[in-house]
Amino acid sequence: MTEEILIIGCQEKNPQAQQELYQRFSPKMLSVCYRYAKSREDAEDMLQEGFIKVFTQINQFEQRGSLEGWILKTIVHTCINHLKKYKKFTEHVDLIHAEALMSNQEYLPGMLQAKQIIECIRQLPIGYRTVLNLFALEGYSHREIGSLLDIEESTSRSQYTRAKMMLEDILVKKNIMQQKKEKNKWLVPVNG
Repeated sequence: MTEEILIIGCQEKNPQAQQELYQRFSPKMLSVCYRYAKSREDAEDMLQEGFIKVFTQINQFEQRGSLEGWILKTIVHTCINHLKKYKKFTEHVDLIHAEALMSNQEYLPGMLQAKQIIECIRQLPIGYRTVLNLFALEGYSHREIGSLLDIEESTSRSQYTRAKMMLEDILVKKNIMQQKKEKNKWLVPVNG
C-alpha cells in the first residue's frame, strides 16, 4: 500500500489502512515512547494514546512534510502531555550528584551502543530525561521545550546541562565510558 493510499484509507477510517499504518510505524514510535517512559508499560500506554491521536487527527496532515515526521511529532507531544499529566518537570538532583554538575561541552563518543545509552538515559530524573530527549534527540530549542513543558527557557537549559552531567556520571559508573584523569575529558568507550 503506498503512503498516499494509506493516508486516504486512514482518513476514511478504514481498519485495514489503520492496521497497516500502525504496523509500519509503531516499532519506531515505541522506541521514541520508551525514551520518555519509566517502564515498558508506560511506553506502550503512550504509544496507544499517540496512535489514537494519529487516527483521529489524520485529516490535519497536510502532506507538506513526511508522514513519519508528522506521526513522530504527534507521538512526542503525546509523551509530553502524558508526563505533564502525571509528573513534575522541576525535579532537583540529589546532593550526591551536585559536584558533577559542572558545565561540560564535550560530546559523548559516538561509538556507544544506542541501547546502552537509552537505558542510562532512562535512569535520569524525569525532568532531566525529558529535556535531554527533546533537546538532544528531537531537536527542539530550549524556548520550544520551555513552552511545551510550561517551564522557563533557563530551566530547560539548566536541566539539559545537569542531565548531560548526570548521564556522563552514570555511563562512567556502568563502565560504558571512562573518564580521563583530567577533569571532564572522556576516553573512548570501554565496551566499544
